[in-house]
Amino acid sequence: MKLRIFHDKLAQEGEPRGLIGPRDVGIIWERHILNSAAIVPFVREATVRRQFKTVADIGSGGGFPGIVAAACLSDHRFTLVEPMERRVEWLNECVNDMGLDNVTVVRSRANAMIDAIRGSKTSRKNRGAISHTTPVLDLDGNPIATSHPFAVVTCRAVAPMTKLSGWTLPLLETGGRLVALKGQSAQDEIDKASKEIAKSGGVRPRVVDAEVGPGLESTHILLVDKR
Repeated sequence: MKLRIFHDKLAQEGEPRGLIGPRDVGIIWERHILNSAAIVPFVREATVRRQFKTVADIGSGGGFPGIVAAACLSDHRFTLVEPMERRVEWLNECVNDMGLDNVTVVRSRANAMIDAIRGSKTSRKNRGAISHTTPVLDLDGNPIATSHPFAVVTCRAVAPMTKLSGWTLPLLETGGRLVALKGQSAQDEIDKASKEIAKSGGVRPRVVDAEVGPGLESTHILLVDKR
């Protein structure tokens, strides 16, 4: 039901609001919703033994894969990170229309989220001392409430791994996992970004094929664990 609401909203408003292309209107299920849902088993696997099932979706855009995954995983807590104001407005509308009470939308960039987590970690180490730490603000000027690293970070079509590793891996807790939807060049991206992945604490980078649906081409998911 929730994904049907999302589909219908995309079909009516997605193209005019610049969230999907005109050729996508008739294939929203295949190209966007089912493709995004392919990450769900991998997110669930990464959090199966974790008390706090927290997920950060970076560059959420039109809600792929964050909104879709959140609708499928009601027992997980999602933070959707998106810098563009009009897309944040869209994401908040989707959250409200779909009744997703497990989602928070933050208008920010990944680097600010990383700074917020690092600042909070420093404050916890210095507990009892007077803190002079300046709060990290989102793009609306509000303090970013995120204080702990995430169990999982997800994304789709945000950037090549040479950049993406530095934007996502520092957001993960020890033993956490990056789950990124990628195209045909996923393995090539890993090969080119091996130094950046290691520098950001990533281990065991690999690509797996994930089923999208009957009769549909599988998609590629790039996985990296955080040491």
